Amino acid sequence: MSDLQRSLPAVLTFAATDPSGGAGLQADLLTLGSMGCHPLSVVTAITVQDTSGVEGILSIDSDWVSDQARAILEDIPVAAFKIGVMGSVENIAAIAEIVSDYPEIPLVFDPVLASARGDEFVSEEAIEAIREMIIPQTTVIAPNSLELLRLTLGEDEGRLPMDRLARRLTDLGAEYVLVTGTHESTLEVINTLFGDGGVIRADRWQRLPGSYHGSGCTLASAIAATIARGLDIEEAVREAQDYTWHTLKFGFRPGMGQFIPDRMFWARDDESDAENNQAHDSGGVKGQVDLATAETRPTPPGTDGSGTQH
Repeated sequence: MSDLQRSLPAVLTFAATDPSGGAGLQADLLTLGSMGCHPLSVVTAITVQDTSGVEGILSIDSDWVSDQARAILEDIPVAAFKIGVMGSVENIAAIAEIVSDYPEIPLVFDPVLASARGDEFVSEEAIEAIREMIIPQTTVIAPNSLELLRLTLGEDEGRLPMDRLARRLTDLGAEYVLVTGTHESTLEVINTLFGDGGVIRADRWQRLPGSYHGSGCTLASAIAATIARGLDIEEAVREAQDYTWHTLKFGFRPGMGQFIPDRMFWARDDESDAENNQAHDSGGVKGQVDLATAETRPTPPGTDGSGTQH
């Protein structure tokens, strides 16, 4: 195929910037490109942050958010949407209106409500807007257990079983709910995919040491990428988890705060370079318990090892 005929699936992400490159828009772009997609972006907010936490956030005017998205959508066919931090209630409404014009495009939503340090990104008013306008249009929503609680529980309720909370999101209109277990106290990280009929699959991953900046952004973007490449939801979620786990295994610590996932782990010259960067990895980690444990570096995401897209 000639360069003029070649085309990559395009994914449009709505996200806030992260100057550290660990999370947010920068994480989305790196992940989408690494997963074999062409990344498109709409900036929803500008942040002041580093690998330790967020010091400030400035929302982009909602008209600018709309104009950015409309310009791209009128020019380039989009295979999937990914939504992260939206910045304001006005932006939530603007994004909801935009994606409603493209109901055939799958939408992956990472409901980032606070940073890992606890810096708040959204108000209660914004959470209500998310429930009313974004979740009903979502194909896959990927909250961690804390985000799930905040999105679903009323103020006068105690903690309910995870399946009942996930059901509340599907009742709101989400097609699938992937609840990640990174914030639970389990020996392994257990990520559970729910559909309208209940549990579809549960994947177990060896818990890695250290704290990571941008793991949720990476996972949601990887899901959007695998869906854009044509995988069905169950397989897309599985492959995205596998990719994300490896980005964490080969993560690195560029500053004085958290580790950052290495979204280009597969492109390094040799495995020892990546493992030297991962000083906190004590060795022996093997990933998902039902995956092969080959010692060779994984092939580029979305390929069969020869560079061919599948």
